[in-house]
Amino acid sequence: MTRHLVRRAAGLPAPPFDRHGHWRWTLVGEDDGSVHTGFGVCELRPDGRVPAHVHSYEETFLVLDGAVILDVPEGAYRLAEGDYGLLPTGVPHSWRGAGDTGGRWADMLAPVPRARYGHDTQAVPALPARDPVRVDVRDPRTRSFGHFEPDQMDPGKQSQDLLAVTASMRTALLVYSGITVKMMIDGDLGAVASTMFMVQYASDGVIGTHDHPFEETYLILEGVAEALLDGERYRLEPGDLAWAGAGCVHGFVNAGQGPLRWLETQAPQPPVRHAYRFTRDWDYLRAALEERS
Repeated sequence: MTRHLVRRAAGLPAPPFDRHGHWRWTLVGEDDGSVHTGFGVCELRPDGRVPAHVHSYEETFLVLDGAVILDVPEGAYRLAEGDYGLLPTGVPHSWRGAGDTGGRWADMLAPVPRARYGHDTQAVPALPARDPVRVDVRDPRTRSFGHFEPDQMDPGKQSQDLLAVTASMRTALLVYSGITVKMMIDGDLGAVASTMFMVQYASDGVIGTHDHPFEETYLILEGVAEALLDGERYRLEPGDLAWAGAGCVHGFVNAGQGPLRWLETQAPQPPVRHAYRFTRDWDYLRAALEERS
């Protein structure tokens, strides 16, 4: 039994807009066997809207292109490509078109919405339509939003004068085996059910087969990946998505000529220890024990 899925960008047409000028393309959900991950891509017309509502799950998002306006009790924010944020469980919010452009964003809902309960979403009274402002990531009062640029994946561009925010663990990069990881949304930003981060592979980037006690989603944004999921090989290109359920043994190689970059989510949040179980480590132990027997 496999515990993974692959969605091709060219294989499924986008759903039609609803009467409010909005659609959501569900890429991972309850019907796929997911317990913790509800992942999708949304689009909003310039004059579209999503009326005010609340969820019984946590919602995180990354704006992929265009611009949208997000209304929350604290105010209204104009969000553009690269902006990301967290909407905690039970927080009223609504979305509006930016007027001169539409917008598209990826969202992660954790734990997975339950269709038999109407996706656990309830309408609430409309929020005031205030003039939107841009998110100021330098403002210490900004607690639920951030901004990503591809240059942030370059280890050579991490000096203080090149960073958009004060250097801290929120700007740190994890670099290993030709792989660079930039955390975006985690417990430090207030998330409790999931994480969202950016991953980039150099031309020689590779990670051996392993599995986790949590679910992962990978939305390819740049380059070409060769993915091994439950023993099956896939070639993933921009717009393609893969999901690995808990226990799915998986590994990745950069199969292109340039950088490979994807948006990744995890749910639930990884445990403090033993978040990764690498095949090669346990193969090594087996061989060592056989030599001694």
